[in-house]
Formats: sequence, C-alpha cells, structure tokens
Amino acid sequence: MNVMNDTISMKYIILLGDGMAGVPLSELGGKTTLSYANTPNMDYIARHGRCGLARTVPPGMPAGSDIANMSILGYAPEKYYTGRGPLEAASMGVTLSESEVAFRCNLITVKDGVIADYSAGHISSEEASVLISSIDETLSSGRIRFHAGVSYRHLMVTAGIGATAVCIPPHDVIGEAMESQMPEGEDSEVLSDLIIRSADVLAGHRVNKERVRAGKNPATHIWLWGQGKAPEIPLFEEMFGITGSMISAVDLLKGLAIYAGMDVIEVPGATGYLDTNYTGKADYAARALEDHDFVYVHVEAPDEAGHAGDIDAKVAAIESFDEKVVGRVLDRCSDCVIMVLPDHPTPIPLRTHTADPVPFAICGHGADDVICFDERSAAEGSYGVRIGSDLIKLMIR
Repeated sequence: MNVMNDTISMKYIILLGDGMAGVPLSELGGKTTLSYANTPNMDYIARHGRCGLARTVPPGMPAGSDIANMSILGYAPEKYYTGRGPLEAASMGVTLSESEVAFRCNLITVKDGVIADYSAGHISSEEASVLISSIDETLSSGRIRFHAGVSYRHLMVTAGIGATAVCIPPHDVIGEAMESQMPEGEDSEVLSDLIIRSADVLAGHRVNKERVRAGKNPATHIWLWGQGKAPEIPLFEEMFGITGSMISAVDLLKGLAIYAGMDVIEVPGATGYLDTNYTGKADYAARALEDHDFVYVHVEAPDEAGHAGDIDAKVAAIESFDEKVVGRVLDRCSDCVIMVLPDHPTPIPLRTHTADPVPFAICGHGADDVICFDERSAAEGSYGVRIGSDLIKLMIR
C-alpha cells in the first residue's frame, strides 16, 4: 500500500555528496572540509529550507555506503540489507540464485606485505577487465566465478561459499599488514587462498608492467569483502507512491535502484571519481524529472578523496559538487523539493567511514534559522536528529 497520496504533482530530488562530512582539521583552522569549502548553493538550500542531522547507519551495523544509501532511499537496513555484493551484482546484470553469494572483489596494491592502496591506483576499467579475465581463467571453478566491473570494483560469485565469513573492506585497513586482515570464520581458508593465489596471476602481468613503467600502482592482489545473498526489497513506487530514478557511476547505487524498481539513468563521463561529469549528472537529473517524480543523484568524488586522506582534493570535490551539481539543479529545478546531504562521514584523518550523524537540508517545506550547510550548523536545525530511513517520508510527506 502506498504511504503517500496517490496523486503526486510535486517533484523531488536528493543530491548526495558521498562522504562529504568529516571532522574539524587543524590544517583548516579547526573547520571540517565541508565547512571550509565554498558552498554557496548548499548554503542557499540550508538558508531557504530546514536542516537537521540524520543517523543513516543503524546501531551495530558497519558504516558502509551500501547501508547508508539504502537508509536514505527509505529502506531500513536492519530489515532489508543482506550485503553489498548482491547490490553490485544486480547493476552488473549478474542474477543470483537463491543459494549463491556475491562478494565485492577489489583490485588492490600490497607493498612489502602491507595494504597500500584499496584501488590499485584507481586502475582503469579497460586494464582491470583484462586482469579480472585472467583471474577468472585461473581461479574460477564450478563453485566460483569472477565478473569484471568498473575501475577497481569487481565481483566474485560463489555457490554458497563464505556466506558468513568475516571480511574487512580494504579501505578500512590501509597501512595494515595483509596477513593480519585476512578473512575469518566460515570458509575463510578458501577465501584467503584465493587472495594469495591471485598474486601469482597478477605478478608480471603485462597490464601491471605497463602501469609500473607509467609510475602507477600495480594491481597485486584481489580482495574479497561485502558478501551477501540476493535481498528481497519492495518496489520504491509501492512504498512511497512516486516513480523514481537513480543517477550514479557506482554499481552499488545502481544495483540498489534495480532491486527497488527504479530507472537507472546512465550519464556519459560519470566515473565515480574526481574527474566525473558533474554537470552531466545535473542536466540528466533535470531531464529525468520530465517523466519521473523523484531522482536520486549520487556523486562519489568526496568519498574517494576522504579515503585518500587528501584534504585539498576533498575540498575541491565538495566545491565541484556544489557548483556543478547543486547549483545547476537549483537553476533548472527551483520549484522542486530538494534535499542535500552526505551518506556518511569520511574523515580525512581516519581515511574511512564513520557512523556519526550527517547534516541534511530540505528546501521546499519552509525555513528555519540555519544559514549555511555544514555539520555544526545543521545540528541547530528545526528537524533535530532523524533516522535515515525516515528522510524520504519527511521529504515527500
């Protein structure tokens, strides 16, 4: 049953800068990257809207983009979440049987036994496809297969192997000894063996030789994490009474949209990195509202800079998001209800996600006294602290 009125005339937009939130930095005079960045358009939304903080990660759950974005999209993760892998599988067109388990499979760089880079130098999709093909030819079996994805993000599907193993995301253990971070629990020996054997496949591969000659990090190993079985998610339109669309370069978000029955809109030049097509995402969002009630625009760049621990890059990514996405959407969709927020913090000192509440602002339902968009200001907003999965209902009401 629809929770909203069947007659919907308003249009709704969520603009999400992945990992934008953070912690105060001495390098920025005690400001966060979000409060330091020049963000006149997000400030406009805060000043002409209402603000608050959102808990997008339920207690006891990991602070992943999968859980946080599922929450923001209106699905309580504690009820619907099964793992990141199956969401990415859906985006890649990989259908899982009831017993199969999908793992996220990163290409990573290990140097002197230490996990040095969770993305193998943000390897290109073309290079990665060749490497994953070699991995699949060598390591696959009747119970295991590999699928190439985008850049460093790939997929391993098993016939039920490792469903409950404890696997750590590589971006959470940068600088740690690889041996100390290997999978644990059910089938961990099988998973660890695949990681170790991948080094023999990748060592000396022509793609890696070319990367080393170009001064880039080689892909030395695969890394397995984020596993799960196919979830059962109700359709977005049935939940909220409006039609929805998704714009993202990231398989995770696309897969979540596919399970929710939303239309996935591909934007040329959208990379999921700092060089993404910001303006294209804004333009395609405005176009999507011609035949959809709702569009979710996801930009990965601030999160990537946070994982890299790069202050300047994160500030630049936030400012690009504000100018080229938020500002452009405001110019074209001023009569829409617009919400802006990050999914989770990715603090520069930690270089990984945290579960702290994130700031959000909704323009279109009145205004409060907040005049700029950042963590501290939003905490003073009239919405107070909200549960992430309630934000859609708060926005659409």
